[in-house]
Amino acid sequence: MDPRSFVYSAVLLLIVASMAVAVFRHFGLGSILGLLVTGIIVGPHTPGPFITTEVDDVRHFTELGVVLLLFLIGLEMKPRRLWDLRRTLFGLGSLQILVSAAVIALYMKLFLPGWPAAILIGASFALSSTAFVIQMLRDQGEIASRHGQTAFAILLMQDLAVVPLLALVPVLADSGPLPKEMPLLRQIAVAVAMVGLVIVIGRYLVPRLLDRLARQNNREAFFLTAMAAVLAAAWAMDLAGMSMALGAFLMGMMLSTSRYSMQIEATLEPHKGLLMSLFFVAVGMSVDVAALAQHPFQFALHVLVIIGIKVAVLYTLCLLFGTGRSTAARVAFMLSQGGEFGFVVFGAAKALGVIDDLVFVMAVAVISLSMLLTPVLVKLGNRLAQRLASEPAGVHQRFQYPPEGEDNAPRVLVAGYGRVGHTVGTILASTGIPYVAFDSDAELVAKWRSEGHPVFYGDIGNPELFGSGSLQRVELVVLTIDDRHAAVRAATLIRAQAPEVTIVARARDLSTCDALLRAGVSQAFPETLEASLRLAAESLEALGISSEETGMLLHGVRSTDYALVRNGPEAAPHTPPETPA
Repeated sequence: MDPRSFVYSAVLLLIVASMAVAVFRHFGLGSILGLLVTGIIVGPHTPGPFITTEVDDVRHFTELGVVLLLFLIGLEMKPRRLWDLRRTLFGLGSLQILVSAAVIALYMKLFLPGWPAAILIGASFALSSTAFVIQMLRDQGEIASRHGQTAFAILLMQDLAVVPLLALVPVLADSGPLPKEMPLLRQIAVAVAMVGLVIVIGRYLVPRLLDRLARQNNREAFFLTAMAAVLAAAWAMDLAGMSMALGAFLMGMMLSTSRYSMQIEATLEPHKGLLMSLFFVAVGMSVDVAALAQHPFQFALHVLVIIGIKVAVLYTLCLLFGTGRSTAARVAFMLSQGGEFGFVVFGAAKALGVIDDLVFVMAVAVISLSMLLTPVLVKLGNRLAQRLASEPAGVHQRFQYPPEGEDNAPRVLVAGYGRVGHTVGTILASTGIPYVAFDSDAELVAKWRSEGHPVFYGDIGNPELFGSGSLQRVELVVLTIDDRHAAVRAATLIRAQAPEVTIVARARDLSTCDALLRAGVSQAFPETLEASLRLAAESLEALGISSEETGMLLHGVRSTDYALVRNGPEAAPHTPPETPA
């Protein structure tokens, strides 16, 4: 594509996407459906500027968005929490794949002459779309909910099933064992080795590199190193014939215990959002409307039956695993679509002659349309879940979030963990109030984390940092940043991101105090002036003035916005005294 054509295509895509997303969000259908419709409008099967080969290239490129999405999920999923999901992950997830694959294969055998194609199609359609489901859960703030964690465990098991499913393609093509150059045991051994390599690098090497760069305050190299770690993990899994998203998830989970996890998330989140939007557009481009029009009834039947089978299987299995009817309904409809990995499987099956061109077009179209229907199916599942919500309270007792032993969600955010922030945090901890603190000094963060304080490396002035899901429920922000401009910038950002949150701040002087109040801080306390007032009160008490009188005097000074001392040196911005020669 020449530069002029690229610019024209990009402008057209952005205009159509912005209009479609605005319209669909206005009617409560979500932005994902708007992006899918955008892909249909600008795609090769309509008068759009893209051609079929370009769609494949765009879809392969935008799969990086899925990689970053799973990496960010891994940052929020500590290894202990994943272990708590083992029953759902290996039990429910495995049964869902096997049962769904068997039932769908039996259905597809009615339309296909041989079992190999039916088995392959059944196994492929048993998988769901990690990109769609995880993105919707994050957008709705439900990734930590009971149904969100159940759906996530099933999706993770589906990613683990990629290796045997890829190995199944040449087996079905040859109607015999795998070719000698790619024995199954060797492929499994390579996969295990790659998983181990990703875990070791993510647990030991990457944190040390990030620590060195943070101490040097080299933010550009910090971002590039984090991005390189994600892509390297994805590449390693791809070499082993596994899902790239699985490698990114493992890398994220290894870094989830690092003090840099919050800053990494804030750094990569904007890039993930752009690539995920393009991914949904690329999926929309894959819908061949003309080909479907040649077999409309058969196509519609396939979509309805496959979705119905997956809903029935998922709902039944979830009930057997004790999730409750409400959660079972949400999970069943949420995972009823086809997965993006099906594009890869059907492409390989077509190349090896397992399926013909018509079956390939039909299968890809079923995946695309089922994805297109996902927002509507999720709404249907939510409504059904609300009707089934009158189940006994005891059914939810097997699963808790956060799991037992996990820290509670923080109620207070302390920005800056120097002498003032540390004092505030110590008092909060002594009263049992959960908090989280941030500081941009890597050495200071390392010191306090080694003593068990919940301190993370991060710049609270970064818009994406405070916008992360883990900080959305804080009730109070305590600003203890010493730098005037950084404190005002952070206060302005936090007030814009969270209009309802209470912000209290430490200020060096009255001028900084006034600037913070204008920026949206609820209360600001001039540090040196407060120390001076306390010293004055002690002086008066030493001269015989009662503590009640001095208390009233201090209250009067504070209640009048320090009017008594505003003409003094505290009203001017603080400048350090010159050092005598």
